[in-house]
Amino acid sequence: MNRSSRLPSSFRSANDSSRFAPFQRELRKLLVPARASERGSTTLESAVMISVLLVMLFGVIGFGNALYTYHFVSNTAREATRWASVRGHSCTGGCEASSGDVNTYVQSLSTGIGLDPTKVTTTTTWVAPPGNLAICTSPPNSPGCVVQVQVQYSFQFLFPLLPSGFTMQSTSQMVISQ
Repeated sequence: MNRSSRLPSSFRSANDSSRFAPFQRELRKLLVPARASERGSTTLESAVMISVLLVMLFGVIGFGNALYTYHFVSNTAREATRWASVRGHSCTGGCEASSGDVNTYVQSLSTGIGLDPTKVTTTTTWVAPPGNLAICTSPPNSPGCVVQVQVQYSFQFLFPLLPSGFTMQSTSQMVISQ
């Protein structure tokens, strides 16, 4: 049976290559209004995707800033502990470190790196090492005792969609050498 005989008469033509031309014209008439109604959808989809990408970008920037701040807090605690460990009770030349001196040193470290020095708090304690309590009774910062420095920073995200402020802290301890 001939293939063209199964088609309706409106689809048949004398020329075999153009036998679907009327069907294609009818299909184009139906599809043009559908494309015209989707004209604003790409703008809407772009706006939604750009806003999602910007929120993600600002989130990455905010958490990167938080990681930088935590690194600062951790490094400052280590540096302050090292600074206090070489300025014990037997330090020559009157260089003995007190809690106020350690706090001033931490404030000087935080100046100029983009963080607010007024949000930094420092707690310095001198602890006796295990099994050797008598060494740290009279001056707590004698050689052989342990100095412990805890640095806290009140961190606030810059972008309103991220969590509200919280406190970052790091503690470091070292044996006093002088």
